Amino acid sequence: MSVQERKQRERAERERLIVATARELAEQQGWDAVTTRRLAERIEYSQPVLYSHFRGKREIIGAVALEGAAELAAAVRAATAAADGPRERVAALAHAYLDFAARNPAVYDAIFQLDGGLAFAHEDTPEPLKDAFAALLESLGEVAGAGVHPGLFTETFWASLHGLATLTRAGRLPPEDAAPRVELLVNRLAVAVV
Repeated sequence: MSVQERKQRERAERERLIVATARELAEQQGWDAVTTRRLAERIEYSQPVLYSHFRGKREIIGAVALEGAAELAAAVRAATAAADGPRERVAALAHAYLDFAARNPAVYDAIFQLDGGLAFAHEDTPEPLKDAFAALLESLGEVAGAGVHPGLFTETFWASLHGLATLTRAGRLPPEDAAPRVELLVNRLAVAVV
């Protein structure tokens, strides 16, 4: 291995450490606790080293969001692959999405709530965000119904899931009714298979 390859590998490892530490700190204490000073202390590098990887907290949030979007896509695909039939895939998708949001609140916020400097629904949208949407579209497109654009249906279903995730986490919806809400959403919106 050349010196340059070793340096590139070390740089990539440092970047992964920064992102993992930011994610861990955000999950434990919230995004307000994630500062470059605190991250530098935790990873035992100086703040200038942090800034050599990320220009600031916004880019760190973006990196966490991209990592989280890839994990969300994988979770949705794994859940839907195990389901038999379109309706079952939609229900599995909904549960996987809401479970991901509940288990990873800081990552979920990085993806959908915070400014990570990432473009959504544009040509320059980063690939992990596009892939997360594609993971939803793969199952939802088949149940959009006649005359309904699959992408538009996926956006609407996704918005509903996001509302459920956000309102439940904020304590605005009683958590004990989570399963009936998902069933209602699937039965009312996924009309092509009911």
